[in-house]
Amino acid sequence: MSPRKSVQQELTREMIMNAARDLFAQKGYQHVSMRQIAKELNYSHGAIYYHFKNKAELFYALVEEHFHMLNTELNHILQLELETEEKLRQIFIGYIRFGLSYQSHYEIMFLIKDEEIKDYLNQGPNLTYENFAQNVHALCGKNIALQDIWSVFLSLHGFVTHYCRHVAGFAEIESLANSHAKFLVKAIT
Repeated sequence: MSPRKSVQQELTREMIMNAARDLFAQKGYQHVSMRQIAKELNYSHGAIYYHFKNKAELFYALVEEHFHMLNTELNHILQLELETEEKLRQIFIGYIRFGLSYQSHYEIMFLIKDEEIKDYLNQGPNLTYENFAQNVHALCGKNIALQDIWSVFLSLHGFVTHYCRHVAGFAEIESLANSHAKFLVKAIT
């Protein structure tokens, strides 16, 4: 066994999370080990355990960070001075933009399911959906059914998952995203 190369910088949580994100998105949760993540970074796997007690905790940290990013994006849109229908459209486009600009993030947030991590996935997805639903309901200006809001959410999710890993990013399908968002706004207003 050859000696490990000397490292240029101290291992950080961010470095670990960036390497893990890519590996989880490429190989799936079950097919990635802490040793593989460490090898990707050229560190010993013990160094990773200083930051995360296990792989599930690392995965959970990624999910929480990613939902925070999405919530920040959507909250920014909500603060804009726009007409109601335009604000709804921008929220829908913002969701799609996030999903296709951060495809690995999106896959980790919504598409990787595993028994080992279900207990770690706290309230991030539920809080994000609840925030989305409350804001769509408030902006619609009429009594919109919860199932209709859920249908909109699923439509946005389906749009993102359809193009995820098939486009380089949001710019490639921006006109389609705009059309889809306009269609959804028209359907609920």
